[in-house]
Amino acid sequence: MSAITLKVNRRSHTLDLDPATPLLYALSDDLELRGPKFGCGLGQCGACTAIVNGTAVRSCVTPVSTVVGKEITTLEGLGTPEKPHPIQKAFIDEQAAQCGFCLNGVILTAKAFLDKNPKATEAQIQQALAGVLCRCFAHTRMLAAIQRVANGVSK
Repeated sequence: MSAITLKVNRRSHTLDLDPATPLLYALSDDLELRGPKFGCGLGQCGACTAIVNGTAVRSCVTPVSTVVGKEITTLEGLGTPEKPHPIQKAFIDEQAAQCGFCLNGVILTAKAFLDKNPKATEAQIQQALAGVLCRCFAHTRMLAAIQRVANGVSK
């Protein structure tokens, strides 16, 4: 075990962890964040996504030792219920959530992608989200919400 300091959602946290511990467990178990979810444990579904230094990563296969000193953002770090991030607001406006299990991965993957490609086309957005699995088939509404942000449209 080692003292590991993580900067999560603009706050520093020092945790006593094995350096090989997956980031997901530090976020969900130690910091009690509920955005990142355990899905497959293999980095294939996207439920565990976090943004590290602007890039969407699968936290279930990312050792905490590799993210020390980096800015980590989870769904909780984007906005608040009173002032949601524009992508969260678009998901609300488009009623894009169904069961909600994949939302963490969809929203954080989309945010990281749009931050680098703010005027992305629908095809580019679909490609960026191809690795995030959703079982509810709310894709149409999710894509509409993400395209709304890419187009700078708000209600």
